[in-house]
Amino acid sequence: MNNNYDAIIIGFGKGGKTLAGAMERQGWKVAMIEQSDKMYGGTCINIACIPSKSLAYQSKYAAFLNPNSFEDQNAYYTQAISEKNELVSFLRTKNYHNLSDKEGITVITGKASFISSHEIKVEMKDETVQLTAERIFINTGATPIVPNIQGIHASKYVYDSTTLMDKTELPKHLVIIGGGYIGLEFASMYANYGSDVTVLDGAEVFLKREDRDIAKGVLKTLEGKGIRYISGAQVQTVQDKKPDGTQVIYLRSGADQPETLEADAILLATGRKPNTEELNLAQAGVAVNEKGAIQVDEHLKTNIPHIWAIGDVKGGPQFTYVSLDDFRIIKDQLFGAGKRSTKDRVNIPYSVFIDPPLSRVGLSEDEAIEQGYEIKIAKMPVAASPRARLMKETQGVLKAVVDAKTDQILGCTLFCTESSEIINIVQIFMQTGQNYTLLRDQIFTHPTMSEVFNDLFGQME
Repeated sequence: MNNNYDAIIIGFGKGGKTLAGAMERQGWKVAMIEQSDKMYGGTCINIACIPSKSLAYQSKYAAFLNPNSFEDQNAYYTQAISEKNELVSFLRTKNYHNLSDKEGITVITGKASFISSHEIKVEMKDETVQLTAERIFINTGATPIVPNIQGIHASKYVYDSTTLMDKTELPKHLVIIGGGYIGLEFASMYANYGSDVTVLDGAEVFLKREDRDIAKGVLKTLEGKGIRYISGAQVQTVQDKKPDGTQVIYLRSGADQPETLEADAILLATGRKPNTEELNLAQAGVAVNEKGAIQVDEHLKTNIPHIWAIGDVKGGPQFTYVSLDDFRIIKDQLFGAGKRSTKDRVNIPYSVFIDPPLSRVGLSEDEAIEQGYEIKIAKMPVAASPRARLMKETQGVLKAVVDAKTDQILGCTLFCTESSEIINIVQIFMQTGQNYTLLRDQIFTHPTMSEVFNDLFGQME
């Protein structure tokens, strides 16, 4: 093995793998280090976006099929898990060969740690090697946060989002600890499959980031699926029973006595933290913040000029498409004009893949008011859309916020079917500085969800 490289990339995620390909095309010799042979392609492909959205997509049909028994529901779920696994395996293999088959890229499977700012030790299955490079790129992602709850480590029924999706049996009673976006995605998905779902949210306010009218509509929809949501719930103990199952003991805010829930699976959806603990960053002199996130400048450089950080490991929004934009910033430094930076990022959209999905770009109404804008608001029910009607998916609401002085779009929230697709239309109009009237008067094909913008922004007049 050649131990000297132009670049070492630690972590096979979206930004890193795309950067490796770009470097190889420029004639660079690149070492791609990945700790696990189950993670070629990164978090999104293997344990996050792709598998969870595959299961979420299949769960919509489970809700429509309405099986007659839990056994039928379990059989459908098991098949969905199998199809998810096939998809992930295909994409993992494809991603591996996309890099390993290139002459200038060496894929090394093992655990990486710094020896110095230019040297990396890789502990592989059968040997340990030492690599050196002029430039090093850290792309190790994030890992689930395990809260300090009595009994949580000893329980056989506690899962994170990764391990729950490997479970081939559908939980009858699923308790989700955490009421953030990931917790709600899994709540919606497993309720569709037929699980009895309870969400224990430590927060007092449901979806605090969203406007109250939007949050109220989301909660009503989730409760309509049979999901039980409990706010201000502080989980105290997890205790396994015999012969199977477990108990979750929690205390509601303001209550004197704890309450108990029975479960045969517990999902921890309590957030993720940057995966930096075993990198031995101190040996390289790389600075991290109090949460363990690698500190970077607007060009994603660390305090060590030849070391960069990409994706979730540096903190901030944990989105695959942000990691891809990290690649663009670094590529522009290495092979372009060097003008691109994180300051260019505005109006980044996001989607929460509950059923129907919740998507947003820009400011909410509350945020716009807090920032001192004089605003106009438009709001309409999804049931007004012919496309939603014919799809029989009429739940939800659409909302837009416009600057009353300039007529530019400040933000848009879409709680509706296909919102994860059409929110990008709004983002493009915002990014290019167009007045809302251009979107209002745009000619869309019919019947589609995108034509709701004609009606929604038509209410601004």
